[in-house]
Amino acid sequence: MSERRCILSSTHADPAALIRLAISPDGDVLPDVRARAPGRGAWLGVDRATLEEAMVKGRLRGALARAFKGEPLTVPDDLAERIAVALRDDFMARLGLEAKASNLATGFDKIDVAARRGQVRMLLHAADAGDDGVRKLDQAWRVGEEREGEEFAGTRLPVDRDALSMALGRNNVVHIAVTNAAAAGRLSGLLGRWQNYLECANAAPSSGSAVVRHMDDDPAPLA
Repeated sequence: MSERRCILSSTHADPAALIRLAISPDGDVLPDVRARAPGRGAWLGVDRATLEEAMVKGRLRGALARAFKGEPLTVPDDLAERIAVALRDDFMARLGLEAKASNLATGFDKIDVAARRGQVRMLLHAADAGDDGVRKLDQAWRVGEEREGEEFAGTRLPVDRDALSMALGRNNVVHIAVTNAAAAGRLSGLLGRWQNYLECANAAPSSGSAVVRHMDDDPAPLA
């Protein structure tokens, strides 16, 4: 798919990095984060604060009117929150699918072993994960990737352990290791879009490089 233009910033980007808006049968403008709704769409590539400011100043309504060629529409007052929820749910649903496909490992000890063996492609931590556990697993990952001394670390997610446990159908999920490169790529794209919208991207600048380096070298899924 070709690039799309953000209706607020006028910048162009891959659709996978943007948020699509569509008009419901009732005329409401709603998030279509999977870009599957029929009909004309409008694309957003700004963070939540910028969107909320555009809503207050009326810029969003004008941009939507142009994007939808004057079609009757209603902009819900809670559109910014609906987008945040949709992005979260999309990422969490993908986590659940990857878990069912045995592309994830959970549990501190299991992740520690996998990380030191170089089998971890992406490392995630719950928002309420203890600093000591995060530090130890990040270090184990650096050891496995032979990147000790570098700013290379896992990512704290914008959700807590209870949300992760519910998404994966497991108890007390605090840390998640993605052990399949393709799965890491899918999750990375969804997470990056979500974090950019929330303005909370917190992974080390080089943390995605392990995904690229191992794209053709997937280990067998962990039991």
